Amino acid sequence: MKQSTDPELACPVAPVVDIVFSRWTTPILWALHEYGRQRFVELERRLTSITPKVLTQRLRQLERDGLIARTYHAEVPPRVEYEITELGASLGPIFAHLTAWADASLPEVERARRTYDHGASRPASGGA
Repeated sequence: MKQSTDPELACPVAPVVDIVFSRWTTPILWALHEYGRQRFVELERRLTSITPKVLTQRLRQLERDGLIARTYHAEVPPRVEYEITELGASLGPIFAHLTAWADASLPEVERARRTYDHGASRPASGGA
């Protein structure tokens, strides 16, 4: 199989990043993992800065991707619940690893940013 020379197409984790690290995916998955099965309004209360429209869109996409399951209860009024699937829960070790990396590395990232912002890392002319 011929590999693409386009780095965006050749990178094997790019599709995973698109699925998992969309703006609201990780907070939704975290809330469902941490608190279990929840109704829409419960998720909305936990994720206070998400709009109902965006929450609906993200839940649909996560269901489509197989990371969450939606259960419809035909009662009056109708009740819909969401829960993380086995596939979604399998991301737990990856998130744990990223959390460990963040705890260990974000202070260094912040130091590098401060240094860069104060001009110590940039050449006087040329470059980006």
